Formats: sequence, C-alpha cells, structure tokens
Amino acid sequence: MQTTAIITYISNWLIEYVNTCNSKGFVIGISGGIDSAVTSVLAAKTGLPLICVEMPIHQNKTEVERGSKHIQWLRENFPNVSSKRIELTSTFDEFITKIPSNKNKLALANTRSRLRMITLYYLAQDNNSLVIGTGNKVEDFGIGFFTKYGDGGVDISPIADLLKSEVYTLAKELSINDDVIIASPTDGLWMDNKTDEEQIGANYPELEWAMDFKGDEGSLSKREKEVLHIYKQLNYANQHKMKEIPVCIIPKHLK
Repeated sequence: MQTTAIITYISNWLIEYVNTCNSKGFVIGISGGIDSAVTSVLAAKTGLPLICVEMPIHQNKTEVERGSKHIQWLRENFPNVSSKRIELTSTFDEFITKIPSNKNKLALANTRSRLRMITLYYLAQDNNSLVIGTGNKVEDFGIGFFTKYGDGGVDISPIADLLKSEVYTLAKELSINDDVIIASPTDGLWMDNKTDEEQIGANYPELEWAMDFKGDEGSLSKREKEVLHIYKQLNYANQHKMKEIPVCIIPKHLK
C-alpha cells in the first residue's frame, strides 16, 4: 500500500471536487473515532477551509475528550481548520417527548445520527461548503453499517474505497493521536456505549476477510462460518442503503 501517494491522491481529489462545485471548503463531524480523524486530516491537507463539528448527544466522556483533543491538534497544525461545538442533547431529549413511542432503541440511535446530519448540512449551506462522509469500505459497501440519511447523508466520501485496516495504516502515517488509534471502534449512538463489534457480532479484520472470501465454505472453521453468515446477512439486509433509491419509471404509453 503506497500510503503517502494515497494521502496525496485523496487530498487532490477533494480539491478538484470542490472546484467543480464552486464550494468554499468542507464541514465534517468529529466523533473521536479513527474514520473521522483520518478524513479530517485529509481534508485539512487541502488547505481549504475545514469546519470540524462536535455534536454530543448523551456522549461518553472519553469519546468527547478524544474528539476535542484531535480538533485541537488539527487547529495547531493547520491554519485553515476551525471548529464548532453544538450540544444536541437537549434537542434529542425534546424530540423524544414529542413522539408517540420512544421504546425502539435502534430508531432512537438512528435519530441521533440524523440530528447530526441536519446540523452539518445547516453549517455547510451557511458556509458554502460540502459535508464530508467518514464511512470506510467495509461499512459503506460491505455491511451497510451506517444510518440512512444520518451519517450516510453526505456530499463526498473520500475514504469509502479504503478498508478499515487501510484507514488505520493511513492514521499512523498522518500521526493521528494514539488514543484514537487504539480506541475500540464505536458509532457512539447508544446509551450503553456499544462498540461496533458488539453491535455487529464480528470485528473489522473478520469482516474484511468475509468480504474477500470466495472459497469453499465447507472447509471453514465454526467461527469463520459464523462471520461469513453475519456478513452475508447484513449485506443482504442493508442493500436498501447501498443501492440507489428505486424509482418507478412510468411507461411512455401511460404519459
């Protein structure tokens, strides 16, 4: 993997895309995780204005501290980086009081992500900027591990062709803080602070293996069969996220 060349390629790609859109720069949500950390540095390297946004909603203190520390490092190293902290806990809590039922935990978790998307797009429009996605290849095109119209609602996806392991490789090259690199991946959407592995039932190295597997399933170990089943099940169930929205094409003779 030509890490330095990939970093340069992605940053140049971002610049070219901004120029085609006549936009000014970028807006990105910072979670304290590896994906948003790497993506934000790649965007910062363009030299274009980058707004890093913290949007805590009943957030784990450690996650918040990691995100804040990363933003501080960015601002110290890139003069084009600014930041905003928008506390959304009260907004989320108020929303809960307005809906007829608030017992669906997955729906509530996804609501957190969608509130953040709304916030990012407000800031993007207010600053003539693009919302940057932070999803990697495993999440975006393997198992669909993102919220539809939440963290999946973005303008551009600079790391969506990189596996999670490749994101970690870039993180080391980009001098991302060690506390971000060693942290267990989590989407930060659950009250009980579930990790990605706890939600999915498999870790990212296992999922990358499943994405690439094309052999004889009969020769697999019990765990490998479990992982392959998890991967296939999620890939199938989340196709609605990974494909374009179905459009009902009306036959010409009916128009």
